[in-house]
Amino acid sequence: MLIAFLAIVLGLALLVWSADLFVKGSASTARYFGISPLFIGMVIVGFGTSAPEMVVSALSSLEGNPGIALGNAYGSNITNIALILGLTAIISPIVIESKVLYKELPILALVSGIAAWQLWDGELSFTDALVLLGVFSLLLGWTTWQAISKKSDALAEEVEQELETMTMSLKQSVSWLFSGLLLLILSSRVLVWGAVDLAQAFGIDELIIGLTIVAIGTSLPELASSIVAARHGEHDIAFGNIIGSNLFNTLAVVGLAGVIHPMSVPPEVFTRDITVMVVLTLSLFILGFGYKQKGRINRLEGAFLLACFIGYSSYLVSTVF
Repeated sequence: MLIAFLAIVLGLALLVWSADLFVKGSASTARYFGISPLFIGMVIVGFGTSAPEMVVSALSSLEGNPGIALGNAYGSNITNIALILGLTAIISPIVIESKVLYKELPILALVSGIAAWQLWDGELSFTDALVLLGVFSLLLGWTTWQAISKKSDALAEEVEQELETMTMSLKQSVSWLFSGLLLLILSSRVLVWGAVDLAQAFGIDELIIGLTIVAIGTSLPELASSIVAARHGEHDIAFGNIIGSNLFNTLAVVGLAGVIHPMSVPPEVFTRDITVMVVLTLSLFILGFGYKQKGRINRLEGAFLLACFIGYSSYLVSTVF
């Protein structure tokens, strides 16, 4: 039991560190091969920051632990909105540009609806998973095309400035890339083993472990980047990180896990977890829209989101005992 707990702590720590190593190595390597800063920012960095959720869910699915795979994805979405946006808004109220509310957020709401519809019958089939991956590919292509069609792009400029601060050689960049990827896989394996062993030791459903410990742990990179962005007044980045991460989790993470191992889904995933995820997503419309001014999530609303997370987590814990 103690070994399982230490495995979870060690796995989470290595997971967060290796994800950062992987992102920096990938971005620096891509620069040496002449890949555009925009592509690096949207695809390489975007995939890299969600790598913990993707690798953990993929390994869980491969090893026949669907509860951890689904719990990690949907639990991370709930954590991103309720815990991360809540804490970030309490530290520094988040100003939201209307274009995010009218474009990205409706897409996330639609994708969340698709996820709920797929799980209505209590099963995530191979076809369901392919649909999710197909939607993700279309969305990624459309977003990339829209960004490229602009004469100037803030993300590309930001990534280019970040890359200029990196002084790694090509050899070091490639070394960081492969070391980060290897550690991602190893740390995810340790984390999944520890989570499964802990669940078995206490007789806890793997889904609960995935929704709580694993989901919060794999969301730590988003928590750190959102708080830092908000403290520097980069509210669009803080809010965009959450929307992008939730889209990735719902489409790519669940899709990949389902393709690897189609699974039966417990009814509570739909009635409890998907419902909470959809309600929190829709609540961002209410919290984010400003009347005669820019929308913002203030400290009181941030406290409300945090209270929702505490209430949801407390309920999950109460079902164990």
